Amino acid sequence: MNFKDYIRVIPDFPQPGIRFKDITTLLNNGKVYQAAIDALKEQVQGWDIDVVAGPEARGFVIGAPLALALGVGFVPIRKSGKLPGETVEVGYDLEYGKDKLAVHKDAILPGQKVLIADDLLATGGTIATTINLIQQLGGEIAGAAFLIELSYLNGREKLGGVDVVSLMTY
Repeated sequence: MNFKDYIRVIPDFPQPGIRFKDITTLLNNGKVYQAAIDALKEQVQGWDIDVVAGPEARGFVIGAPLALALGVGFVPIRKSGKLPGETVEVGYDLEYGKDKLAVHKDAILPGQKVLIADDLLATGGTIATTINLIQQLGGEIAGAAFLIELSYLNGREKLGGVDVVSLMTY
């Protein structure tokens, strides 16, 4: 299946010159969404994975169903202030400012092998921050899985040699 056929590209969003890859057109087609999760599962099937972690918010719609398909748990990586328990936080730079990501301190146990899942690998900043959080808790990065990779932004370079799979590359 050519998953690119189900991605809507919106020119000049959120600013001029950007060609936004809109996954909602894939997500709202149940058969295609299921096929995408199944295809990601096939790509990571042989990896040693104890849990899947996904950064807010689109990482939830990829990570949670992938975790179910793999038969493992899911760990939400949230924006600062969104989790009720004791957390670990890491700040990171955005294109226009700064933000923080957080995870519950007890969400990942030392030695657990964590697959990171998200909709898109672009510059790698969010995923590098997610890796930092997981490692602070003693988790080991099993790899990272994405629907889309924008290879021209070289996001893999920020991930320190983490194994990466993606269904679509632009």
